[in-house]
Amino acid sequence: MARTILPIVAATLATLLLVMLLGIVFVGCKADPPGKVETAFMNWAKHKILVHNRTQKNPLRDCAEAISDGKEAFSHYCVACHGLDGQNTGVPFADRMSPPVPSLAGAEVQSFTDGQLKWIIDYGIWPSGMPGSKNILSDDEIWSIVLYLRHLPRKGIEGEPEMYSH
Repeated sequence: MARTILPIVAATLATLLLVMLLGIVFVGCKADPPGKVETAFMNWAKHKILVHNRTQKNPLRDCAEAISDGKEAFSHYCVACHGLDGQNTGVPFADRMSPPVPSLAGAEVQSFTDGQLKWIIDYGIWPSGMPGSKNILSDDEIWSIVLYLRHLPRKGIEGEPEMYSH
């Protein structure tokens, strides 16, 4: 098994190194918000290179109970950065990060497959502040969060996270 994994790991590391080098060429060492070219390049890299599991299917049935379970898991792990509605409502730093915290209802996030969303939740997404939750959340919790992401409430309807209330 180690023989089959090693080439995949080496190829992934080589790809990440190439993306980093291209990022340095395009961006340099600055902390300004990303421009249109940087954003387009990183969106392409995330969808085509950095985020795996494109073909993995969600084993959970898309039903009210699973979505409710996803909302519950989301409320424990994701709201600090994404807000209760997944659209950064009430998160004071979301637009000040570089890159900014994306709205999970936005086209860029929603265009990931279910398998890719699970991979992102498992491993995080580089180069952003998105941490991985592997060994923190169970696979069922992650898959239910993916379902919740597909059924996010209207922006602002859930209010702001209690931790940011004054």
